[in-house]
Amino acid sequence: MTAVSTSVSPPAFCEGIQHFAQPKPEFEKYGQAAAIESGQVAIATPSDPAAVYQTLLAADALRYLTLRTTASKESGHPGGFASIAEAIAALIMLGYKNLITEVGHHAPGFYSTVFMDTSLEDMGITNVQELGDRFRETHGLLGHLSGQIPGLLSPAGPLGQGQHFAMAAAKLHPDQLFPITIGDGGLGEPYIMSSFGHFNTIYPGVTNYLPILVWNGFSQEHHSLVSTYSNEQMTAYWHGNGFAKVILVDAKDDDDADQSGPYVDSTAFSHQQRLVFTQRVLEATAEAAKSALGGTQTVLIVKQLKGAGVHKRGSQSHNLYPGDSLEKDYVVDALKARSLAPEEWALVRENFVRSHGGPAAKTAVTESELALADLGQLPLNEFEIGTDNKQVATTAMGALVAHVGKQDPNFVVTNADGNAASGINNINQALKIIHPTQDDTYFQGPKGQVYEPLNEDACAGLAAAQALMGARSLWCSYESFAINGLPIWQTTTQAMAELRRPTPSTVCLFTAGALEQGRNGWTHQRPEIENYFAAMMRNGNIFPLFPTDANSIQVCYEWAVNSQNKGIPITASKSPLPVRTTFEQTRTALEKGAILLQETPPASSNGKTVVFGVVGDLVLIPVLDAAKSLNERGIGSKVISIVSPRRLYRPSDVAWESCSQADGGFLSDAEFAELFDGDALIGVTGGSSAMVEPLMLRSSLPRDVMAWKRGETAAGAGQILAFNGLTAEKLAERGHELLAI
Repeated sequence: MTAVSTSVSPPAFCEGIQHFAQPKPEFEKYGQAAAIESGQVAIATPSDPAAVYQTLLAADALRYLTLRTTASKESGHPGGFASIAEAIAALIMLGYKNLITEVGHHAPGFYSTVFMDTSLEDMGITNVQELGDRFRETHGLLGHLSGQIPGLLSPAGPLGQGQHFAMAAAKLHPDQLFPITIGDGGLGEPYIMSSFGHFNTIYPGVTNYLPILVWNGFSQEHHSLVSTYSNEQMTAYWHGNGFAKVILVDAKDDDDADQSGPYVDSTAFSHQQRLVFTQRVLEATAEAAKSALGGTQTVLIVKQLKGAGVHKRGSQSHNLYPGDSLEKDYVVDALKARSLAPEEWALVRENFVRSHGGPAAKTAVTESELALADLGQLPLNEFEIGTDNKQVATTAMGALVAHVGKQDPNFVVTNADGNAASGINNINQALKIIHPTQDDTYFQGPKGQVYEPLNEDACAGLAAAQALMGARSLWCSYESFAINGLPIWQTTTQAMAELRRPTPSTVCLFTAGALEQGRNGWTHQRPEIENYFAAMMRNGNIFPLFPTDANSIQVCYEWAVNSQNKGIPITASKSPLPVRTTFEQTRTALEKGAILLQETPPASSNGKTVVFGVVGDLVLIPVLDAAKSLNERGIGSKVISIVSPRRLYRPSDVAWESCSQADGGFLSDAEFAELFDGDALIGVTGGSSAMVEPLMLRSSLPRDVMAWKRGETAAGAGQILAFNGLTAEKLAERGHELLAI
């Protein structure tokens, strides 16, 4: 039962609020009208006493909702967001709603923010009771931010990811501000400052993202790694990482409650001092936003104790546990302390709705599709089929990538280990490496579209984030190194599966595979990365592609660059290899999963046939030799090139129906039986055996897998193949053995 302590009836959205207060002393003077006036998108000035008072109300409203939402499920994370509530409230009052966070644990606070501006009504959440009911529930509000929440720009996965979304959004929307909250616990991750550092150097003119450091002294279960820094050290740290302007607001400067330690709770101040602190945050946020939008790399730091204003303080405020319910004494006490009067709740709602011109679900940049440049016809070049006509597949794709970049100024290519090393120097030549030093020898200069930090996380981050934000991109990597960038790519592709709008797929090119990296040894031989993609294929929107040759890769890229809401890794050799297929064959393979590359019937009508289902290009060499050896003994063979393994699963194996822009194309049972018909089946891959799982699931033939085991230093691909048992002799021998079963 809702208890109301004033004579004013609560607004309908307040249903579920258990505790109301009397209006604050300033209400009569500063609460009679919303500080964001009708028809306006922000407050007029941050020094306006009414704006300051109403910002304080907003901060307490966000704390109340964050704690109430998490306590309703006795789980979730209220403490970190509580320490930055004044800054989030300030952003809203200043009219900024393109909100991004690097901290997944702040999700309940961000949900509270978009609830207050009515964005969550698009999910059917209209009141506080429903806000709690839908928290951490299927088709509701996930424990961490996802791609499906109206009004919120980005998902929040592992630490050190959110800044990529802010930078990509800023690059694509130079006229808008993209605040990104950074936790001081997450600041211990190297990725954050490394990716900022490279982006700031390469795009010095893109300053309209605003890191906001949530400096509260604590991480999840202990003090944060930067908790011992002095204010001077923290300021120097950000200056040293390329930020020209550092604005730091320390709550301790306003403390009149004699709190000990460097981190204090502003909600423990006297009411007057709370207003003083709120005004400082509001003014600092306004100054930081103006600076960032005005061309200066800027960071805002708010230093306030973790858990300020909620049920506990420090790391103990981080998480709620079973028993931390809405009836728990310290939860009740915290809610009562943060409670507002009904008329104050109405005032906060009015400001939040007016801010930025309306609910974030209608006005945030990601709530509509970004206009894409017309690519026209890609300049496909169909090479003549022939074993003597050897072409480098990656180079053939590079020509198409260059065309895309020429047509689409937003397009970006990222690579940590160098395009030249992957046979795609034609991309550098056409699009230029972005670098402050002009040097034509290396095709580099201040203007370009190739982003080359020596950091796979930064490469994957910018490319994947740009795709999520609505623009085309390509992440290029050595197969062996890509693993360092996959967490952000995985977060993005999962968000794409949930996204409320179409967006270009995030496309990757992985080159220099293990079989080519003989003399570098196991350090460059890590095709286990394909396990990652094989597992993700069951998500429904992940399509690893293995083009057969230089013709095939062109058609694969043509399909990928025109697709939506997918994650598409293309894996290909940088070695010259025979051209074996036509464009039309790959178009069939992209629809059906695979194509029959070669078939030789058995010598006699009652002879038997060995079927090879092959993932990869270079590994086809020993397979075709094995087929020849079998044929010489009168045994039939079929060599099937698997281009899109995801198509070979059964529909029930994959969660495709739940995906945004769902793709339900699979090879039918009848087509599978016809294509893989024979007497024995061997799945062959120079990478992870998991890529041929669909064959093992669907075939009833005697069958086996011959795949990568581990790396070794060798003089060339042949020795690596032999080390892993992928020779013509071994393949033919295994075929014989299976026929005898």
